[in-house]
Formats: sequence, structure tokens, C-alpha cells
Amino acid sequence: MARFELKLPKMGESVAEATITSWLKEVGDTIELDEAIVEIATDKVDSEVPSEVEGTLVEILFQKDAVIKVGQTIAVIETNGEDVDQEIPTSKISDTPKEIATIENAITAAIDSVNTPITKTSDSGKFYSPLVRKIAETEGLTMQELEAIKGTGKDGRVTKNDILSYLDNRTTSLKIEEPASEVSESVKSIPVSVNGKDEIIQMTRMGKLVAKHMVDSVHTSAHVQSFIEIDVTNIVKWRNKVKEAFFDREGEKLTFTPIFMHAVATTIKKFPMINIAVQGDTIIKKKNINLGMAAALPDGNLIVPVIKNADQLNMVGMTKKVNDLANRARNNQLKPDEIQDGTYTVTNVGSFGSVMGTPIINQPQVAILALGAIRKVPSVIETSEGDFIGIRHKMFVSHSYDHRVVNGALGGMFIKTLKEALESWQPDQEF
Repeated sequence: MARFELKLPKMGESVAEATITSWLKEVGDTIELDEAIVEIATDKVDSEVPSEVEGTLVEILFQKDAVIKVGQTIAVIETNGEDVDQEIPTSKISDTPKEIATIENAITAAIDSVNTPITKTSDSGKFYSPLVRKIAETEGLTMQELEAIKGTGKDGRVTKNDILSYLDNRTTSLKIEEPASEVSESVKSIPVSVNGKDEIIQMTRMGKLVAKHMVDSVHTSAHVQSFIEIDVTNIVKWRNKVKEAFFDREGEKLTFTPIFMHAVATTIKKFPMINIAVQGDTIIKKKNINLGMAAALPDGNLIVPVIKNADQLNMVGMTKKVNDLANRARNNQLKPDEIQDGTYTVTNVGSFGSVMGTPIINQPQVAILALGAIRKVPSVIETSEGDFIGIRHKMFVSHSYDHRVVNGALGGMFIKTLKEALESWQPDQEF
């Protein structure tokens, strides 16, 4: 028999630690290859850690809510093979705070005294899985609250996503008598009452982390913006002409997003100094072009899945990648490595009807592009026979960049070149 040490895997250059949110297996359980063992949360995404071997779970080294460094052993699995040499991943030191875990622990401790035991089957006959029961007990839910959650699983069962969604939207209203301990001091900062008119909504864990990430970026980078208007009439006509044939051949919907992402990747190749990161007094010039694609989640938060080596994809490959990442982002099915290592980000503010926006840079990158809504507008058209007014499809593109390392010439030339690439689109070209 051999012992395999399951370590917290590396989850990107900017992620150094994660919080254990739930153990999916117990000591003594049989483990299959690639079977999820534990759920974790980083400052970017919630995920599961799968087993790299088959065997039996013999030791759990950290409990729920523990903050673990990348490379630390979190569990031991006994296998039938020989001991395997394991390389401990390395990561840069992260400045991710532990305040959130402290608050969650405090809330749990404060409501432990009123927890109602959660049974396997309720009085009404509803069945609750071990994972759902464990979450409910940890978060202090009563059987009455659990019964009220609408289940989306088989036969109306409450799933993990159902209960987590309920917890994210539940308003916390804990009444603290006196700050007599560290626990009560921690919970005191949470709103405990309303005036009968206003509603107090507790920020979700993801919301708090996104908020901090945005504030840190503004404090780090000297944000400036350049704007340009692009005539995308030929692109609109081309897409309308080929989208049905594209779907019939590839089984994918052709939206404007992959067209723009493909053009952005091509433009970055011409301006490699926009594809950099700043580390102290040094500049890291990135070899790969990894495009981040900001996507809205159902709860209103944003996540940025990354298209790795985007410059190596043709239009078909880009479309399939964009659609896959967007769909799995909406269903909370992204893997940790799919939101890591981005070198440049594109966000589509036009999807919400905005004409333009001034997005905040996604650290440690140095630039981000915002795509505005495509609009039909009257426009002056120049021809050899003179100028005339016509209806054109146009959009504004906003380019936010870090003025510490990207000057106005580079920031402006980048979107000027992007404009030229998009406006030279041929309506009869192949996809």
C-alpha cells in the first residue's frame, strides 16, 4: 500500500491560497480517479479539487473554512501502487485578505446555538443529500427554511446550487446584545435591522471579492481612456448572410463577440507591448495572448473566463471557445485554470445597451477594451462622386489602459488599428 498526498493545486499566477468550503468525502470513503473530493473558494471562483489517484481517503488535514496555501497537503489517500513523487506547485505571494473567512466563521459561531438538526427526510417526505444537510447545518438553517427552498434536482430535490443561491440571497439579521467577545465584534459590522422602508442586502462572498479587486485596481493603475467609433456595417451584413450556414455546418451560433475577439487577438500581435504586466519596477512581456472575456453571472457579479492562445484560433475555433466559456460561466461550471493567466480583457458593455463605457483594468494586466452597442446611425459616406448621407451600423470602442506603462500613442494606435481591421472586413469572405 502507498500513501498519496493530495495537495491544493496551482490555480494561476495571482492565486496563492483558497478556503475549504466543504468536504465531499469522509475518511474511509473509496475514491475514484478524477472524483471530486473537496470544494474550495478562491478570490476568483468556487471550484472542486479532484483526486489524481484511486484509493481510500485515510486522512483529512484541514477542516471547513480553513485557508490553505497552494501546494499544501490537504488530504492523504491510500493506494495500491507505489508512492508517487509529487511536485509542490509554486505561486506568488497573494494579498488576498482573510477577513471574509473570519466573518463567515463568526456568523456560524453566533448562530450555532439556534441550529435545528437537519434530518435526512423531512416531515413532508423531502429527501436531503449529505452535502445539502451539511451546508444547512453549517449555515444555521432550520428545517422550515430548508423546506421552503425550491429544488431544481430530480423529483424536486434541493441541490447544492439551490441552497447556495438561497444563502447568497438571504438577508442576515442577527441581533447582537453586547460586543463581549471577538465573535460578536466580527458580526457587529453586519446590518442587523431595517427601518421598515429600506432593505438591507448582505453582499455575497463573490461580491465582496470583486469589490476589493476593483478598488485595488484603481489604486494601482493610472487609468486613462481612448475612444474611437468603428463602422461595422460590412460585419453586420456578413454575419446576417452566413450565420445560418455557419450553424448548419458547425452547430454553433455565430455572434459578434468571436468576430471582435478574433480581431483583438490579431491586433495585439501587432502591439506586443499592450500584452504586458507590471511587477514592481519591471515589465513582464507576455509570450501568449490570453484574452479575458468578461461575462455576467445570474447573481449580477462578473467573471472573466480566459481564451488561451487566442491568436492561434480561426473564426470557427474562436466561436466555439467563446460559446463554450460563456455557457459554462452562466452555469457556474468553469474550472479554476479557465479564469487564470489572462493577458488582456474585453468586456461588452453594449450587451446592456450602453453606447460606451470606461472599464476598470483587470490586474495585473495593463489594458481593457469595452465594446459599445451597435447602432444604426446617419453617416457621411465619401465616394468618388462626392459625399452623401447614408445609414450605417456603428459602434464606439473604449480603451482603458495603465498610463504608467502605456502612453497615449500606444493606447490610441491600438484601437485605431483595430478599427482599420474591422472596417476592412469583406462581406463575401469565407468563415
